[in-house]
Amino acid sequence: MASDTALFLRQLIRNPKQVSAIAPSSPFLARAMARTLSPTDRVVEFGPGTGSLTRGILGRGIKPENLTGFELDPNFIGKLRTDFPGVTFHHAGADRAAEFVEPGVDAVISGLPLLSMPAPVVQAIVGAAFALLKPGGLYIQFTYGPKPPVPHSVMQSLGLTARKGPHVLFNLPPARVYHFSRA
Repeated sequence: MASDTALFLRQLIRNPKQVSAIAPSSPFLARAMARTLSPTDRVVEFGPGTGSLTRGILGRGIKPENLTGFELDPNFIGKLRTDFPGVTFHHAGADRAAEFVEPGVDAVISGLPLLSMPAPVVQAIVGAAFALLKPGGLYIQFTYGPKPPVPHSVMQSLGLTARKGPHVLFNLPPARVYHFSRA
């Protein structure tokens, strides 16, 4: 875990806009993000970073072969592939997920810093998530801000609703989980 933090900090210094957090997600946030998952679910993860949320997803009983991650940072990809055998990780942007994953997944869990991205990029990422999700599937995203991390204009254009999930105080900084679904 200490090596995860060291790698995270190195990547934060090298590319602060891409990492866009001051610390890896806590186990408390990981559990809150994965709370609605069932062991038989197929799950896609956007921006697994050092694997904090990945651990929470697998901790819910998701089989490694039913989890696919998308990560842009090549240093994170190497560590993820070593630390989580059986999980498929693509060195590709989340907006390209439909190129790699068959539709019909139960949930997409995202650790991406949506608030630091322009609305068209957020639209492409969230649109890609909903292209993969089965009817009734959830897009689960956390934020450090006081409102949903997906802009209202994007939610409206994609026909989404947002529901507040847990507020996680034991995270640096504290975070709020949101569940997005088709209206």
